[in-house]
Amino acid sequence: MRVAFFRPDDERRTRAEALLSELGATPVADPMLAVEPTGATPRTDADAAVLTSKTGVELASEGGWEPADGTTVCAIGDRTAAVLREHGYSVDVVPAEFSSSGLVATLRDRIDGARVEVARSDHGSPVLTDGLNDAGAYVHETVLYELVRPPEAGDSADFAATGDLDAALFTSSLTVAHFLEAAEARGVREAAVEGLNGAVVGAIGEPTRVQAEGAGIAVDVVPDRATFEALARAALARLDGS
Repeated sequence: MRVAFFRPDDERRTRAEALLSELGATPVADPMLAVEPTGATPRTDADAAVLTSKTGVELASEGGWEPADGTTVCAIGDRTAAVLREHGYSVDVVPAEFSSSGLVATLRDRIDGARVEVARSDHGSPVLTDGLNDAGAYVHETVLYELVRPPEAGDSADFAATGDLDAALFTSSLTVAHFLEAAEARGVREAAVEGLNGAVVGAIGEPTRVQAEGAGIAVDVVPDRATFEALARAALARLDGS
């Protein structure tokens, strides 16, 4: 089973390859995201600070970010929370649902009138900032890094176009967009979409599913938990027919 995934070319790629191999698949690593730091750091005077990714935490730490005493530090999920703790930060809030809407729901009743710092990439979902604003918070967003498509990306599009992919695992809306851009650049977009529609396609959450289906890619699997492991296991179970 040849399974494409699009994790950045760091330890996340290594872990994903190991997991897929352990599950009996042949991994096709095709990183669709590369990080370009902006040099910015989160504000330190907020009542609550929201971090949404491992990369954001690492860049904040490298920049010397120290939240003020009493700042409520919020992580969008367990992985981000773990990285915060690894870098010496306390974590006060992790939503039960690892998503922007889940975090808004968790914070809604405690942030009316509060200053909330959101530190993330340039492609962060407006669901988070709009939801916090609607709950009465004064929201400030700091862009810690930009996410760009590596120029060499696209091998998975070639495999899809020739019908040689059994599954593809999309972990963000942006990986879908960059996959399609890479396919277009290689002149195989239509064939790649057709190939994906003959394979099992997994999307890590609803925004990713909506992005894919809006481009004509049928999504077969959206896992209950927004983690790569859950996505991989669900997609491979579908391939196995279980």
